[in-house]
Amino acid sequence: MPIRNFVNRVVTHWTLGQPEKTLGASGELKAAQYLKKKGLRIIERGYRNRIGEIDLIAVDQKSRPRSIVFIEVKTRRSLRKGRPVEAVTIGKQNRIIQTAMVYLKRNDLLECRVRFDVVGILWPSRKRPPQIEHFTSAFQPSGNGQMFR
Repeated sequence: MPIRNFVNRVVTHWTLGQPEKTLGASGELKAAQYLKKKGLRIIERGYRNRIGEIDLIAVDQKSRPRSIVFIEVKTRRSLRKGRPVEAVTIGKQNRIIQTAMVYLKRNDLLECRVRFDVVGILWPSRKRPPQIEHFTSAFQPSGNGQMFR
């Protein structure tokens, strides 16, 4: 199925105006707002299946051909445990990739271009704006096939 047809029929499960209760949820909201300004259209938030969870799923409307983007968001209050993006381990990357494959199969999107991004947010105080780092194509699946273009 072409991405355009999929995006036109997908129903987003949230709005950017929802109040967020946890630091992680607030970070996801800030990441979504930031990515939207960069031209990504958020189509899913908090997607879950039996394998795992993906924080945000978007369509990069600027890329040609358009790409489905699976985004992991990590938010921290301090650098005591390292930069937020350092928490996206190889194991976490593999679960995201497997979860993404299920998503692509269920939505007949296996022939679409895919990218895996990571957004790291350092937010010491909610009274100040967070520091946001966006890493496009932060990691790649290993293997061959349509998903791995």
